[in-house]
Order: sequence, then C-alpha cells, then structure tokens
Amino acid sequence: MIKLISIFLSLLLMFGWGAPVMAQSQPPITQEQLKQGDEWANQAFTATNQGDFAKAETYWTKIIEQFPTNAGAWSNRGNSRVSQNKLPEALTDYNKAIELAPNVTDPYLNRGAALEGLGKWSDAIADYNHVLELDPKDAMAYNNRGNAKGGLEKWSDAIADYKKSNELAPNFAFARANYALALYETGQKEQAIREMRNIVRKYPRFADMRAALTAAYWVNGEQGEAESNWVAAYGLDSRYKDIDWVTNIRRWPPSMVSALDKFLKLQ
Repeated sequence: MIKLISIFLSLLLMFGWGAPVMAQSQPPITQEQLKQGDEWANQAFTATNQGDFAKAETYWTKIIEQFPTNAGAWSNRGNSRVSQNKLPEALTDYNKAIELAPNVTDPYLNRGAALEGLGKWSDAIADYNHVLELDPKDAMAYNNRGNAKGGLEKWSDAIADYKKSNELAPNFAFARANYALALYETGQKEQAIREMRNIVRKYPRFADMRAALTAAYWVNGEQGEAESNWVAAYGLDSRYKDIDWVTNIRRWPPSMVSALDKFLKLQ
C-alpha cells in the first residue's frame, strides 16, 4: 500500500470535500491530481511565507478550479485575500467554505477576522460565538471575541475573554498582550504594566509589549525605561512608529494609542 501524506491531503482530511451530493457527481480523484494539488498547496504556502499574497491567491484559485468542493482551499484563499485587504472578496470565500464544511471552526474564525476588518463587530462576535459552540476550548475564538468586544468599547467583557483565552492556552502570547492592553484601557495601569513586564521577561523579542511599555513608561515620566524599550521595539518591528497602523491594523485601545503617540511626538 502506498501511503500518501501531503499538505493538500491534510486539507482534505481537515475540511472534507464538502457536500456529498456534489462529490458523488465528480469522477474519482486520481493520484496525479492529488500530487498536483499538493504542489499548488506547497507553492501557495511558500508564497504566503514570503509575503506574496497575490501569488498565493492564484494557487488557491487553481486548486478551487480543480477541486471546487474543497472547503480548505476556499478558506485559505480567503486568508490570502484578507492579507491583501480584499475583505469583501474574502468574505465570499469564507461563506463558501462554511457552506461546504459547516462544522469546521477555521472558516468561522477567519470570517470573523474579516468582519472585524470591516468594523462589523457584532457579526464577528456571532461567528466567534458559533466557534465556541463547536469547540468551547478554542482559545483563538476567545481572544478574537475579545478584540471584537474592544471594537464595541466593551473593555471589561474583552478582559474576561482574553483571560479565558490565556487560561486555555498559557503560551498564547497575543492573548496575554491583549489582556494587558485592555487592563490599561480600563485604568488598571499598574497591573497592566506589571503584566507587560512579565510578558517581556518571558518573550524578550515581543515587539508589541516592548512598544506598549515604551508608551506606558513615557507618560509615567520614566523616559530612560521608555527609550530603552523603544530601541528594542523599533528594532524588532518598525511598524510601531506608524500610529495609523497601531490604531487601525494592530488596533490598540485608545489610551495606549494616545500614550504611544505622545512618545512619538516627544510630548
């Protein structure tokens, strides 16, 4: 027996082919087709790792044309489109993935993130709620739901979700970071800074928390600490110098954005 293990096959196992009636109407999948699908999937992931999301999209499109009932390909093409800020097109892909694989969590998570990008916070929360119905221990769903609740300025509710996410996945650094940022937003600044320091102690190359400490220390008048953390933050990720990116893409809470803006303007 030939044992075929491939990226493409793993997508089939994770998502399934989709609607059984559609699958039955198609001819059997050959080894050659599986091999070609695997090559395209490898090329798509390679392009993604290189930041060439347009190229990744073209490979996922090839797979969809060859295997139109593969929900994983639709979901992954949606991801490549989100990375190009093609959010409405991504939603179309996620909707199709969900139609084909309604009991798989990934397309709902991905669609929720796209909805957040469009500012549709309540719709995003509905998707994350559904993920948690399917899998009550999905740490990413709790974290993302916290982000969407932050979009609605429900920071106390967001804190509860980030805390639950961290309980389920203690090494999920961004959930801990989001928890610290939300604490700061709700006025719990000493606890927030303590949490930021603990995160940096564990993950010294975590640019997000280095930049957050920069902001928090600066408004506290601790200029030396602020500047030393900024050297590390900027060296790791220069995007934190772009306050628009911090506000609209990373989506820090308003008080943290304001504090970082004061540092950047040396106020």
